[in-house]
Amino acid sequence: MKGSPLNRRKKSRIVLPLFFSLVLLLPSCTSVSKPPALTKCTFPPPSTFIPEFEGVPYCGVNYDLPLSAVSKPEIYVLKKDRRLLLINEGILVRDYKVGLGPNPTGDKSYRGDGRTPEGEFIICKKNGSSKFYKSLGLNYPNFRHAEEALREGRISPDQYNEIVRANQCMTLPPFNTTLGGAIFIHGGGGRLDWTEGCIAVSNSIMDELFQVIDVGTPVKVLP
Repeated sequence: MKGSPLNRRKKSRIVLPLFFSLVLLLPSCTSVSKPPALTKCTFPPPSTFIPEFEGVPYCGVNYDLPLSAVSKPEIYVLKKDRRLLLINEGILVRDYKVGLGPNPTGDKSYRGDGRTPEGEFIICKKNGSSKFYKSLGLNYPNFRHAEEALREGRISPDQYNEIVRANQCMTLPPFNTTLGGAIFIHGGGGRLDWTEGCIAVSNSIMDELFQVIDVGTPVKVLP
């Protein structure tokens, strides 16, 4: 009969081996439960301010991070947007308004041009009693500016060597050449373009920067 015990035993002998064969073909739990590999963030997070340049240098925003927790600061200055970004280990922790010189467009090329130099720098001096409250000195002219000026005959070999020595020693480069110098991030107010090529912020912002920035901190100034 169709539903007899004999027929049921025959069906079980066929179905059970087929079931176990399918189980063996399925991937094990360990092969599908591994977390995906972490990848480096390459896109800016959503925020009210998205810097307009390639290679956004942060993968997250945390404006509530205490300054006491900032351990590896980096500074990015966006000249076009008049912003100074303070970044700590890939996280944007502060976003400040800055003022520049009266002629901010373009890289600095000579003393008195009213431009803020562009490129990669480091903080080479801290001054707690600056003419403009407090200040952080940039190593301008750096190696690149000095090499270009020497090649174009705008500075002498002796002046070039003096600039190179200052950069190697992480001290403030000479500012008595045609390239100018003495470029600082300093207080005094960041709402207008009033400096001679420096980067100006309010005194309260300068207090915050002075708290976390040391000699050797990298600074990148973008157009």
